[in-house]
Amino acid sequence: MSYSRSNVSMRALWLAGAMAVASGGAGAGVAQAQTAPAPQAPAGADQPQDGDIVVTGTSAARRARDTPLSVSTIDATQLQRTAASSQADILNTVPSIKAEGGGGEVAVNVFIKGLPLGGTYQLTPLQYDGIPVLSSFGLNSSAYDVYYRNDPGIERLEFVRGGVSNLFGSGSVAGLINYISKTGTDTPQGTVQAEWAERGRFRGDVAASGPLDAAGLYYAFSGYFRHDDGPIRTGLPTKGGQLRGNIRKDFSDGSGSVTLSGQYIHDRVQFYLPFPLDGATRERIPGNDGKLVNSLLTDAVSGLGFATPGGGRFQTRIADGVYTAGGQVALAFTKDFGDGWGLNGKAKYSRYAHRFGFFLDGDGLANVPQTQAGFLALRGLPSNASFTYADDGSAVPGSAILFANRFQDRNRPNHDTTAELNLTRQLTDGDVRHNLTLGGYFADAWARDQTVTTAYLGAFNNRPRLINLTVRNAAGVPTIVSNGGLLDAGVGYTDNTAKQTHYAVYLADQIEGGRLVFDFGGRVEWSDGDIARAATATTITDATTPNLSTALRNVVWETGTVVRGKVSASSWALSAGVLYKLTPSLNLYANANRGFFFPALNSVAVNAAGQTQSYQPEIIRQAEAGLKFGAGRVTASLSGFYNDLKNRRTVLLVNAPGGGVTEQVTIVSTKAYGLEAVLGVRLLDHLRFDGNVSLVHDEFTALDITPQFVGNKEPRQPNVLYNAGLYYDDDAFDASVATTYTGPNYTDNSNAIRLNGFNTVRLIAGYKLPLADRQSVRLGVDVYNLFDSQGISEGSPRQVSQTVGTYFVGRPILPRRLSIRLSYDF
Repeated sequence: MSYSRSNVSMRALWLAGAMAVASGGAGAGVAQAQTAPAPQAPAGADQPQDGDIVVTGTSAARRARDTPLSVSTIDATQLQRTAASSQADILNTVPSIKAEGGGGEVAVNVFIKGLPLGGTYQLTPLQYDGIPVLSSFGLNSSAYDVYYRNDPGIERLEFVRGGVSNLFGSGSVAGLINYISKTGTDTPQGTVQAEWAERGRFRGDVAASGPLDAAGLYYAFSGYFRHDDGPIRTGLPTKGGQLRGNIRKDFSDGSGSVTLSGQYIHDRVQFYLPFPLDGATRERIPGNDGKLVNSLLTDAVSGLGFATPGGGRFQTRIADGVYTAGGQVALAFTKDFGDGWGLNGKAKYSRYAHRFGFFLDGDGLANVPQTQAGFLALRGLPSNASFTYADDGSAVPGSAILFANRFQDRNRPNHDTTAELNLTRQLTDGDVRHNLTLGGYFADAWARDQTVTTAYLGAFNNRPRLINLTVRNAAGVPTIVSNGGLLDAGVGYTDNTAKQTHYAVYLADQIEGGRLVFDFGGRVEWSDGDIARAATATTITDATTPNLSTALRNVVWETGTVVRGKVSASSWALSAGVLYKLTPSLNLYANANRGFFFPALNSVAVNAAGQTQSYQPEIIRQAEAGLKFGAGRVTASLSGFYNDLKNRRTVLLVNAPGGGVTEQVTIVSTKAYGLEAVLGVRLLDHLRFDGNVSLVHDEFTALDITPQFVGNKEPRQPNVLYNAGLYYDDDAFDASVATTYTGPNYTDNSNAIRLNGFNTVRLIAGYKLPLADRQSVRLGVDVYNLFDSQGISEGSPRQVSQTVGTYFVGRPILPRRLSIRLSYDF
């Protein structure tokens, strides 16, 4: 590893003029990957019926069909009916996206077009109203969706993949997931919804909007509360909620608006990890009680804790699961000055307290169920042993199978400021219209990543009971190996903080004339990072309790010494797209871009002298060409794509010697190409078919740690994805049945273990009863995973090169679940 000392330069001077208003005017930041919000429809006017109005990164909004990009939109009705457990329910219906939701409501793994992934949302930022939930990934590894959730206050989803529109604001050349919130109009409207589901789920949602006065002041608010014993019962409930809202003031002369918005969340949600399955069939296997094991999460560990250096005590908060409390406030404005000139911007500040309670998928030694004799032999312990249950002291039957596991308490608070300011100019030269945007972007994010790893011993069962273990040597001297179920008091500890600042300027032109549309744009960005990592050591914290094992006496903890490092880098992006309107129904398009990603700060090595590993942008080149068709009852698109990503630093949480967990950094290069097809057909007046299919070929072109795997497929990336569904809605009765297919894929870079493809079928039906004054009530039923598919979404991410024997460690998709929803619209 080579080291070089990095200096932080004063990049802000480059942007002082462009950013002075945005960063100083609100004391917070602003961000959006598409700069100009879509124009508000006049009060009481109908919204576009085709649902394909999108924001394209300059001053003009266009239909998806008239944009030289791949664009997907989902409207409010479909979002409300489709949302069930997580973002995966929605994103899996979008072409070219594989979204793994087997972990539950949050931390969805999102894969797109053969691009390598070491965590969630790394290449596809999550935004609400064009504002990134968090401006920098890699300050810690928590997913964006732990901070912000969906509710009925969402108007639509826009997913734009590649191209000029993604140069703006926070920028992302791989794609942007952007939810647009509802805002008020002159017509008050609202929704109240209650949901009941199997296994103890209740959720209540509310959304309302309307005018605050007759002078152009409008409001909208929404929120939810839910309690859920889980799609898989663990004894660890999910509970909490969120509130969101916005107030918009339209200027009296019709030249623009100002919108103030906010969000507050206080939520706890459980997260499910892979667990041992049958090695031959990869199906669930029975535990000691004869019942199939669906999860090894257990509330029995809630009381575990241990002494820490300096006389303190650590007490696990694993029962909270993924805990998030905090929120954001944002200000957005648009202003038309006349003669084609306009200005728009956004500013945001967010702060969250956040913990991610995380059960792992084994102890880092065996990782699979063991007989009592096998457990002792692996650890070199005497066979003269006493196994008892920690809750009542009774003897563990000699035939009982054990499972040693770990959990992590991750403390991850963060705060984030973002800002964006854009000057727009519309020009007309004959039949040619230019929509120019000159803008600047600023972001400053800080996050902590403190992780305590604890090992425990339990039985192999659902909600396993904890087990005590005492062994005796030949002289009869006892050693306590597991005390109250605690197996290793402090098997691992890290405490890191990271701060990352981004500055960017960009310029683009959207040109329309006759049958041609051209998009051109460029972006220059600088990034500075500050890294602080606490040094650790093994310390004896219990020297008085007799007969404890070394693992129970010693704790890995911070020493008080902090290693600090700084990094800095810059890069540029260029993008161009062209669309030709061949006929009124058929458009041809192509786009190409050169973009970049800045390496995640948690991937950067820092030595004791504060010298950092080289920090270079990761370059991606992409190209796409295709056609878009729309006529009568048919809409369709077909496109081919290619991408090439160089020197991507992926970070994986993997098992370390002795049962710890470490962040392994691998530098990879990849390429991918494929086809994407989308088809919508209105078969009857109230019946339509929607479907899409993605065919992807991807491979590693470079790997620093394991070059023997060059040419292999990337793990967890299927070659085939498709969605197909029939949707009926006559405004009284609605019904849909849809399937999502995830093709075969590999568990790791070696391509040694192949996971089979699987279908997940969803059935939704409802009846709406109209009431007076445009009010209505809908009673609906939703069956997720209708046929209770046993598909496996992933293997064990902690095992770098996984093997299969009697057992296979994997994460099945969530089981079938029936929900009933009662909605009242007014």
